[in-house]
Amino acid sequence: MPEAPAAGAGAHAIDRRMLEFLVCPVTRGPLVYDAARQELISRGAHLAFPIRGGIPVMLIDEARRLDD
Repeated sequence: MPEAPAAGAGAHAIDRRMLEFLVCPVTRGPLVYDAARQELISRGAHLAFPIRGGIPVMLIDEARRLDD
């Protein structure tokens, strides 16, 4: 039986198993899921990658720069 997706803001949710396989395209480090903002946060790269329609957009040009 498939595992239920993680709860998230909006109609689309992220599968937590998928999050285990995703890494930051810059640092190859772990990502943190921010359900409220629908983003994947790379603390090492100081970037937030958007999740649109339930799909992570792992393009550096689409990422939001985090304030330090």
